[in-house]
Amino acid sequence: MSLETRFTEEEIFLLSTTPMQVGTVMAFSEGSGLGTVKEMFASSKTFINGVKEYPNNEIITGVLPTVSDLKEAMSQSKEMRQKALARLKEQGIDSSEKLRQQLIEDSQSVAVILADKATDEEASEYKAWAMSIATNVANAAKEDGFLGIGGTRVSDGEKQAFEEIANALGASGSLT
Repeated sequence: MSLETRFTEEEIFLLSTTPMQVGTVMAFSEGSGLGTVKEMFASSKTFINGVKEYPNNEIITGVLPTVSDLKEAMSQSKEMRQKALARLKEQGIDSSEKLRQQLIEDSQSVAVILADKATDEEASEYKAWAMSIATNVANAAKEDGFLGIGGTRVSDGEKQAFEEIANALGASGSLT
């Protein structure tokens, strides 16, 4: 059964964009300059690796761009990015705080969608995938150091964002 027969277009959009939004919110939960670049790379890498980690999860494989055709994958990614940016603009999301609040609302919606329309295994894997993005972003760069020297691996802001996201999704786990 395809995603289009199981989920509405809006539900597919939320399932597609929420994991990347998780990475973005985590990356901007603490200002880390060059570290933010590392964190965004970790987000993208973990997002795309969802296919490798969960090859039998119809939701995860269905929301990721088709990588067998690079041109098509780039087109799909560009289209999704434009739609996501238009939605943020339409909703007046113009700060990291507003983006974080939107993510919490979207994560709560995703949790309801998963509870209503996904198998237990699909839901569990989707949540684990989303939270692995949060974890990998938080661990990608030290905060409050100088050129990678000193600082802390996971900041208090990242821990708080992680907990809020996990609670909204109904996921388990913690950052240490």
